[in-house]
Parts: sequence; structure tokens; C-alpha cells
Amino acid sequence: MKSPLTGSDTTYDVLGIGFGPSNLALAIAIDEHNAGLPADRRTNALFLERQPRFGWHRGMLIDDATMQVSFLKDLVTLRDPASDFSFLCFLRERGRLIDFLNQKTLFPLRVEFHEYFEWAAERVRHLVAYDHCVTAVDPVRDENGTVAHFEVVCRDPERPGRHLTYRARDISVAVGLEPHVPPGVELSERVWHNSQLLPRVTELAAAGAPVHRAVVLGAGQSAAETVDYLHRSFPQAEVCAVFAKYGYTPADDSPFANRIFDPEAVDVYFGAPSEVKQSLFDYHRSTNYSVVDMELIESLYATAYQEKVTGRERLRFLNVSRIREVGRRGDGGLDVAVEFLPTGEQQVLEADVLVHATGYRPRDLTALLGEAAKVCLRDDGDAIRVSRDHRVETAPDVAAGIYLQGSTEHTHGLTSTLLSTTAIRAGEIHRSLLTRRTAPV
Repeated sequence: MKSPLTGSDTTYDVLGIGFGPSNLALAIAIDEHNAGLPADRRTNALFLERQPRFGWHRGMLIDDATMQVSFLKDLVTLRDPASDFSFLCFLRERGRLIDFLNQKTLFPLRVEFHEYFEWAAERVRHLVAYDHCVTAVDPVRDENGTVAHFEVVCRDPERPGRHLTYRARDISVAVGLEPHVPPGVELSERVWHNSQLLPRVTELAAAGAPVHRAVVLGAGQSAAETVDYLHRSFPQAEVCAVFAKYGYTPADDSPFANRIFDPEAVDVYFGAPSEVKQSLFDYHRSTNYSVVDMELIESLYATAYQEKVTGRERLRFLNVSRIREVGRRGDGGLDVAVEFLPTGEQQVLEADVLVHATGYRPRDLTALLGEAAKVCLRDDGDAIRVSRDHRVETAPDVAAGIYLQGSTEHTHGLTSTLLSTTAIRAGEIHRSLLTRRTAPV
């Protein structure tokens, strides 16, 4: 099947599956390396993205939400502080560098950092094929029986029912996380995952649908942001936050705890025994999982207290509680049964909206990789084995490589799904690609 981009005879040095921040950082590293090199020494790369354009958690780009990592942990700075793909170079081009510095903050607005990602993605647009949904990854053997490359199959965006096939010596898989909801939950016009927050609120507002009560399930940063956003977006509505904790847990962003995100910490984690890995993960969950920025916690508490003083309480916190059942009323509304766990007592909330801010989980790599998953080696816990350079360990008769960006918390630690080491990881993968390309056969 002939590719409309480069023809069926092209074998790429590396093919990226997914084009979020991780593979974007790798594309930049490749593009910078290729600059000025003759054609026969350049890395021939292509990145496939199922979305029609670059997008990163668009549904949660709340106008005043800030990043939780420093702008210095952008796509390039930790790998190459002199790169002109940095966030500061983006600000200079946009004419906002001095204005940003005058804020005296390390944490940009989330919408601005997304704008930075879009700016960087546009500069490497020649390396990306958007609207390409990967459906299969097949290992292909040469005349000696060695898996010499992979063929990546995508839906043809211009011809429904047809497919395109691309061939590569190595692939870099960076498909991100997928929204997680409790078992049995069916999303609908009135039951959302928080990843749909902004478009869903916009749809409700455009339709003129009244919202008298909204319920949010979850206790992490996204849940708290969702509660705050709904409270502001629907000034006549009651917003109920439901979570099993007694109260929101503050995120631990203290200097010593943040060292778990240092590049050196990845080396320590990778080389540690499995029981030490688990203890490190458990000790430092509070840096990222089910935690909330203290500033937002204090703001929500202050709002709730102010409403109590004025006698109009629109913000309610149903702590130590779980949602046990959700029924649908004839008028399109919801009956949300909430149980107070210490006593088992239940109350039914008549709600117009239920938002599950219940996090994300890694995508099923076995399903994504298909036949290629069969050449991946696994550990005693059936997790994919990954080398320090982020390359999957494969059977001895496999020469082609699979690199993972994400889905490696079991080997590389907490930074696997975060932005903290994106630039460093892209550099490590790029060096590995170059080393493998020049290594004697």
C-alpha cells in the first residue's frame, strides 16, 4: 500500500506513534541534529498523530490554571539550554518575554504553555502526519529471519476504509494516557470525564440548558480545578465535590521531594531492586497523585467559608463519601446516590451534571502494538521490560527497536508520564537511535 507522503519504498530511521509533548521533544532533537547535515547523514523521521492538529489536554485548558512544573522543564532546555525551541525563545518571538519575567513566576499559564507547544509543533510540521490513526504494528523479517523493521498501518484520512503502511527501523511510542472512569460508568451528555470539561460546559451554555446542581467525583488537582471552574461558570448552581478522603491532600512540591524528578533520580530508580522501586513510588506519590496545590485548596476553603457567612452555600464538600449509584430521570437529569462511608447513610442528589475527575491510566500497549507486542520481553509481573535508554527489550532475533515514552513507571519511575524529564528523555532516545544507526552489524 503506497504512502502518499514519500512512497512505498521509504524505510524511516524512526517512526513516532503519537505526537504529544514527548514525541514533539524527540522531533525537535532530530530536527536540530539534521540541520546542516548532508541528506545521507540525516535521521529520516516521521511522526503519526491521530488528531487533526496538535493538542494537549485541551479540555482542561482553564483560562487561569497554571502549570505545575517550571517553564525551564520545557521541550529542550534541560537537554540544550541554547536551543531556540525553548519557552523563553517562544516568549521573545511573541513579544512577551519581559512581561513574563515581571511576573516573577516559574509557572506559566497552562493555556500559554499549550501555545508554546503549538508553536514548537508548527516548526517541525514537516516531520508530522496528522489525522493518522495507527491500527497495527507488524514486525517484518528479512531473508535471515531477523525482524529488521516494523510496518505501521494507519487509517487513510482521505479514503475511508483504506489504509496506509509506513516502514521503519525503529519506532517511538508516545500515545499518552487515556481517561479512566469507574467500572460500569457510561459517559453521556450529562456524565463526563473531566478531560471533556471545557467543550461540555460550552455546549451547555450554548444550548441554554439550566444547571442547578453539578457533582464532581475525585480528590486530585483536576477534580479541584473542575469544582472551581463549574462554581464560577454556573453562578446559580450548587457544586458538590465527592471524595473518599477527609479533605484534599496538598501536593508536596518541596525542594527535597522534587528531587525525585531529577534526571539522576531516574538512574537511581532504574537500578534499584523492585522492593526499593515500590517504596520510592509509595513515599513520593504525594508529589503527583491525588494531590492538590495548596493555593487552590485555600481558595476553595475560603469560598466555602464566605458562602457560609453570607448564608448562600453553593459549594459543598461531601467528604469520606462515594457515589454508589447513578439513575437517570425522565427530564434528562440525574439521581446521584452518595454514601457517607463511616455510617453507610445515603443521600440522593438531583443533579444536572456529573463529572468524573478520576484520573488517567496508561493505554494498552499490547493492543496498540498488536503483532509487535509478541517480540517484547516481559518481567515476572508481566510488565514490558525496558532498557535504560527507553528501548523495549526484545527477542534475540529482533534488530528493529521499540522505544517507549510513558508506560515505564515500573522501570523509570514517577517521571514516566510527566513533563519533568521530557527534554532529557528525548535526548537519551535520540542518542540511542544514532548509536544504533552507526553500530556495526
